[in-house]
Amino acid sequence: MSTTIYLYLFIVCLLMLGGIVLSKVTSRYGVPTLLTFLCIGLLFGNGGEYDFHYDYPEITLYISQIALVIIIFTGGINTDFKSVRPIIFQGLLLSTIGVVITAVVVGLFVHWVLGYSLLIALLLGIVISSTDAAAVFSILNSRKIKLNPKIRPLIEFESGTNDPITYFLTVAFTLMIVQGESYSWFYFVAKLLQNMMLGAMTGVAGGLLMVWLLKILNLKIGLRPILVITKCILVYSAAELIGGNGFLAVYITGMILGNLKLNTSYIANFFEGIAWMMEILLFLALGLQVFLQELPDYWLNGVLVALVLMFFARPLSVLICLLPTKVPWRDSLYISWVGLRGATPLIFALYPITMGLPEGKVILNIAFFVVICSIIVQGFSVEWVAKKLQLVDNNIKSKKEKAIKHKPDTPSIEVVNT
Repeated sequence: MSTTIYLYLFIVCLLMLGGIVLSKVTSRYGVPTLLTFLCIGLLFGNGGEYDFHYDYPEITLYISQIALVIIIFTGGINTDFKSVRPIIFQGLLLSTIGVVITAVVVGLFVHWVLGYSLLIALLLGIVISSTDAAAVFSILNSRKIKLNPKIRPLIEFESGTNDPITYFLTVAFTLMIVQGESYSWFYFVAKLLQNMMLGAMTGVAGGLLMVWLLKILNLKIGLRPILVITKCILVYSAAELIGGNGFLAVYITGMILGNLKLNTSYIANFFEGIAWMMEILLFLALGLQVFLQELPDYWLNGVLVALVLMFFARPLSVLICLLPTKVPWRDSLYISWVGLRGATPLIFALYPITMGLPEGKVILNIAFFVVICSIIVQGFSVEWVAKKLQLVDNNIKSKKEKAIKHKPDTPSIEVVNT
């Protein structure tokens, strides 16, 4: 057998190991862990110091899709429906209308100021309009920021639910550009409604079926996470096969599994580790896919787009969406600031490339600078901004400890094999 596959496995695992060790050091200085892995992939990738040639956008997209499925599913499991229920309306506004407003504002800037065609500019705005739940909470958790409990559920829900609409818009606009006049706007709206409805229905059915299987099969502890991860990917693929939104389906499935009366703490712990591994693999692969020698031509446009996104488009979209809901202005301001961009813009930027759009690499390179600027500028300042806006709750830990101390013992409904 050729030694090439062993060499690739050795290099990938070596990069992952090096990133894990290095992240322990860089995190002490406030450097986000995900940025460390992205830079390692960039350093060793195309045009990097060691020039490890990697130009497989389709393979990278497939890897990214599976990784994002696991990450979104994990976010669904960790979403507490009781805490999310009061803010569902606000969250849905941010994850739908907010995404559209952000994309349009950024797109118009790119079209009018940077001179790109309108559809390409709007496509770029769509690609970078989605916040990244993993990036947000990896930074919040690493800094041990105790946010006001009214804010965190809204940030969490928005980050977990804005990927499906961004995914659909990215694919639809790419098809619109590629096919030109043959693409109907009526078809676009009908496809959007079909995509969301079928995705939601598949997610509900998949979640209920998953809970039912866990109850009746009575599997050993080691097999239960395997059943869940298999069913998770099955739900995603089934939704995509019938024309639904697979990302929305797996998020709903995860939320059902995490909120029904079933002891799933061991599953949540399992998926937390798997989600971290997917994040690491995802950022390494995306870093490898970017061509380092092409970046100098796009740094100025990328930084300008990032500044418009962080300081104008994102705050404007949050203000418009939350103004009718009477959310305090401090909360709205902070929610607009912690809308970090992580792996998802880079994943969505791969779709135009794989679908044959000539401007695909331009979108990827500009999205890369947007992600870097967002992680550095917003990532380093989330704690400082929270303190300045007086949104840090220093009593959260003591409240949890008090609740645990006085919590009566309740028998678990889970049946464990003996």
